Amino acid sequence: MRNRPFIAARIEKQINRRIGRTLRRFGWRDAVVAYTGYGSEQRLRVLARVILTPRGTAGIMATREEVWAARRGWRNFISVPAVNRAVQVRVGSTVTDAITDRDGYVDVAVSHHELAPGWHHVLISTEDSEPADAPVLVIGDDVRFGIICDIDDTIITSYLPRMLIAAYNSLVLTESARAPVAGMAQMLGTLLRQNPGSPLIYLSTGAWGTQPFLERFIGRHGYPAGPMLLTDWGPTNTGWFRSGPAHKQASMAALVRDFPNIRWLLVGDDGQHDPGIYTQFALKHPQNVAGIAIRELPTMEQVLAHGTTSEMSVIPSPTSPTTPIRQVRGPDGYTLLPRVQAMLGV
Repeated sequence: MRNRPFIAARIEKQINRRIGRTLRRFGWRDAVVAYTGYGSEQRLRVLARVILTPRGTAGIMATREEVWAARRGWRNFISVPAVNRAVQVRVGSTVTDAITDRDGYVDVAVSHHELAPGWHHVLISTEDSEPADAPVLVIGDDVRFGIICDIDDTIITSYLPRMLIAAYNSLVLTESARAPVAGMAQMLGTLLRQNPGSPLIYLSTGAWGTQPFLERFIGRHGYPAGPMLLTDWGPTNTGWFRSGPAHKQASMAALVRDFPNIRWLLVGDDGQHDPGIYTQFALKHPQNVAGIAIRELPTMEQVLAHGTTSEMSVIPSPTSPTTPIRQVRGPDGYTLLPRVQAMLGV
């Protein structure tokens, strides 16, 4: 078997490197886009991307919320990655080195960080960039409950993945035009207040390029802050496109591996594959799932989401008739909250 990456991945890497070399001749420099990381008391996961920007433009408009809200969505996807750049992650007195991949991403594990449970900040930089401040959530060893929450059609109405509608919503609409799902912010906030110290992890098949917008959307509409696990829409080492369900399954498996004592509430919607993915995960890891909460899309949103009025996902059969899978459903967060509380015994 060949160990070389898929040809599209190799082509993408060469194109990005050549574009980067050309832009550097015109004075472009590195800029670090820091994502929200997370970890246990033993190890942190720090996430970021290094891109190229014209000299002197890094940080412009960073604090002007009204300017970002008026941006068209296509701007989230226009960036030039800095390929194979050396990156330093500074956590207190600990410095960890890493290298960006062919799309400029860096995913670093930092051990022995000596940070207490709660929110902290780390610094990420290259030799050619200003240091970027990255928030990280340290989850205490005594935490036993957490929430994994989908984004599209669960907390934000997007009508994905119908191609033309998705393109219009993601590329044309301004950020301020995107609408939250009723009651979901209140539901998530209430559950976290009832379980102090518990983490909320946002898990989506959306692109990392939309992460800054999603952070602003979450803050603007009162959603609790939390790390995001998104994906890259480009070629993989094995094919042309990434698998959305595989990304979610792998991310949840990693959370179970890193936090074996946490039981997760899985929050999603019935417009895509969430019911099937979550049920399959619950069957495989019953000791790590506190329950499943599914937002039911109205008929019109179901049609726009996948072209039919019925649920798209195929739910696997239990491996045994005694396998318990606790699940509640409702059209919005206001309806779901009391049902989730009853399911959890609150």
